[in-house]
Amino acid sequence: MDRVALHGLRARGHHGVYAREREEGQPFVVDLVLGLDTRAAAADDDLTKTVDYGTVAEEVVGIVAGEPVALIETLAERIAQACLTHEGVLEAEVRVHKPDAPITVPFDDVTVTIIRSRA
Repeated sequence: MDRVALHGLRARGHHGVYAREREEGQPFVVDLVLGLDTRAAAADDDLTKTVDYGTVAEEVVGIVAGEPVALIETLAERIAQACLTHEGVLEAEVRVHKPDAPITVPFDDVTVTIIRSRA
């Protein structure tokens, strides 16, 4: 399986379990790795035979900036399911970063990574 990756998609979201997170919002960063077969697209040099990563990026940013959820696990699941709606995408690995998570000790990042495939 071939891979198309997008790293560092950024958006402000209002996700979290605390009222402050929901009210003020915070930055989220998303990395994606999409599994698909790119041979037909490469052979014909044809965008319609692969995934349009620009469209996927816009959709992901829309999900992050959209309806709030309590858990970044839920956010990652929504993103994965949206990626799998694209024809040809057989697998989606989604990593959601929450760099400003409400943690009381020094830290660099919090991430949740999920992998989903077409059933």
